[in-house]
Amino acid sequence: MKYYIIAGEASGDLHGSRLIEALRRYDANAIFRCWGGDLIKAQPGVSLAKHISELAFMGFVEILSHLRTIKRNFTFCKQDIADFQPDVVILIDYPGFNLRMAKWVKDNGFKTFYYISPQLWAWKKGRIEIVRKYIDKMFVILPFEKSFYKQNGIDVIYEGHPLKDIVDEAIAKKDNEKLSFKKPVIALLPGSRKQEIHRKLPVMLQVVDVFPEYQFVIAAAPSISETFYKQFTHGKNVSILYNQTYALLKHAKAALVTSGTATLETALFGVPEIVCYKSGIISYLIAKQLIKVKYISLVNLIMDKPVIKELIQNDCRKDMIISELKKILTNHEYRNQIIQDYNTLRTKLGETGMVNRIGQKMISII
Repeated sequence: MKYYIIAGEASGDLHGSRLIEALRRYDANAIFRCWGGDLIKAQPGVSLAKHISELAFMGFVEILSHLRTIKRNFTFCKQDIADFQPDVVILIDYPGFNLRMAKWVKDNGFKTFYYISPQLWAWKKGRIEIVRKYIDKMFVILPFEKSFYKQNGIDVIYEGHPLKDIVDEAIAKKDNEKLSFKKPVIALLPGSRKQEIHRKLPVMLQVVDVFPEYQFVIAAAPSISETFYKQFTHGKNVSILYNQTYALLKHAKAALVTSGTATLETALFGVPEIVCYKSGIISYLIAKQLIKVKYISLVNLIMDKPVIKELIQNDCRKDMIISELKKILTNHEYRNQIIQDYNTLRTKLGETGMVNRIGQKMISII
């Protein structure tokens, strides 16, 4: 069968590449045309239509400034799908683009699957009608999403979270043996885009001198140059590490993490963490009015309680980070409670082999 996959961000590239592996495992004649990154591109037999480096726009202001490019991408995508004539279009997260594309896809007679639901439970709940009308089947990865959709009269498939398998495979590897640090490590995960790194990394680095007995290490994004990071780290005892984030987390005693998938990855590695989130004032004020959730980290959302500290906007400052980091590093009871909650989190994320079950179900539905 022919599969057209649209992933517009780094996390979608990761999960899309593994989904392709699963679909090929159960469909030997599978043909793929994709939007994605280097991981999807590296899959055998994949034809890449667009690379995510052309697609990732972040924040309300940045999106507005790229409206012309986004419009061109819509036009290209429609024609590309029409030329390819897939048996199914699989939309992976990336809601600003994919939810709008879903209408055209369905109206033009193509089957539509959505893998990794948009966070409709957090904001823009009105978009639930788009899912109802234009998505043939939704495949969700967060345990509370199944009940959310059920409350809205939509039957979805939940088989667990793909990150659990990915992290477990990484833990089993011995890649951390090639890393060597003279001090205990505190990992810094400031995001993957220059815009968010520019806002969050300087705040994280303010605490480095307060903890001289630790080695701070930045998990660098592959697309960002070392020169960019060094403008912030000058004069500080901070290492920069590329393409070894998981190996780094296997070493880390604690982590400062921006929001998003990284918070869940860090938790699955059993590393106590602090969420450090800061955005532009305009984007923050708009988001505050629109987003209606108790927490911003996946860890706290899944557990429905404050397992890890979230320092957001004005709270994301040196004194607050220092206070929480000291608790994580020195208060054993506090630290052990976080790790205990992480173990409970793992059980909520389903059994192993999640993506293979998803692949089988997709093929069965088609």
